[in-house]
Amino acid sequence: MKEIYLDNNATSKIHPDVAEAILECQREYYGNPSSIHDFGLKAQAAVNQAKEKIADFLGCSPKEIIFTSGGTESNNLAIKGLALANREKGNHIITSQIEHHSVLTTCKYLESQGIEVTYMSVDHYGLIDCKELEEAINNKTILISIMHANNEVGTIQSIDEISNIARDKGVFFHTDAVQSFTKIPINVNESKIDLLSLSAHKGNGPKGIGLLCVREGIKLTPLFHGGEQEEGRRAGTENVPNIVGLGRLVELLKQDTDRRNQLLTRLRDRLFQGIKDKGINVKLNGHPTRRLPNTLNISFDDIEGRTLIISLNLEGIAASQGSACTIGTLKASHVLTAMGKTPEEIQGSIRFSLGYENTEEEIDYVVNMMPKVIEYAREYGSICYLKGEFKYEAEESCCSQPLFKA
Repeated sequence: MKEIYLDNNATSKIHPDVAEAILECQREYYGNPSSIHDFGLKAQAAVNQAKEKIADFLGCSPKEIIFTSGGTESNNLAIKGLALANREKGNHIITSQIEHHSVLTTCKYLESQGIEVTYMSVDHYGLIDCKELEEAINNKTILISIMHANNEVGTIQSIDEISNIARDKGVFFHTDAVQSFTKIPINVNESKIDLLSLSAHKGNGPKGIGLLCVREGIKLTPLFHGGEQEEGRRAGTENVPNIVGLGRLVELLKQDTDRRNQLLTRLRDRLFQGIKDKGINVKLNGHPTRRLPNTLNISFDDIEGRTLIISLNLEGIAASQGSACTIGTLKASHVLTAMGKTPEEIQGSIRFSLGYENTEEEIDYVVNMMPKVIEYAREYGSICYLKGEFKYEAEESCCSQPLFKA
């Protein structure tokens, strides 16, 4: 049976060159970078070299980079760290209803600590209205946190316009770039971004490493207390091998991003068109052009998405659903709900997210299998509904907006 991986927005296969760089580092640079002997100095030099490569790629200073364990920690440090360190300036944060849960749950926590949060609505493509954003800013606003590209539908926000609004109003701007990193260009200085989060494993890097880019002069309250690593902003011994791996990853991206994006866009569109050419009624979720080159989120009629994913898996195809699943319960995707999708569209949605290793042959295999897996999913799904095995429930939204009940 074929094995075709189309769930790269969840995580991705590490690039062989990155894996080799990590292995070499584990063999050669195993000292603690805080130690002052030669072993430690070699490890610190490896960290500094990687930081310089990454800073050059992102358009920031190496001193502005804080290495973290990944996107969730970076988002927590950006939002909690800034809000707690700048309470004298205000207690109001603006974000959107379609952010990653690491942003939404962080904001919900801060609300319990006396911080006011405004959750911007989005249109049916998943885009915020920048005019409404500007109107939401008041004299207590200290931070705007809007993701660069959405992880479920791939819609890309107008980052430059948002940052200009923030700069004009004297408000800090943070963007979660976890999904856009490695897929579309972003330059911290050119886009006037104050804080930027990213993670390596969404784009063929290692798990367990990410970073927060913080514009020089911005105060943050650390999440962790201990040593003075990362200039006192993030305690704990640096993950030297994975930092080196991230440095190697950006070297590869500088050489190959355009080719990769062209390939991903072509394969993504081949998949969508191929499904439609099979006579299958399918709807696109997200913006038709302003979305990540690798992301295809679609809805099918009269299908339960989880069953469709199981059907695809039986044929060796890995995809995912836009909604968050728990055992025995399927909760509505807060992203698709905020975009105004119907309950039927939400429960019938799946996400294909492609990677650089995918081929036209694999895409054609998926297309040719779709009528079979859809037929199976409809038959099996009907049985499960009769048994009461699928129960869609409203999810308590972090942004205080009701989700559908089914």
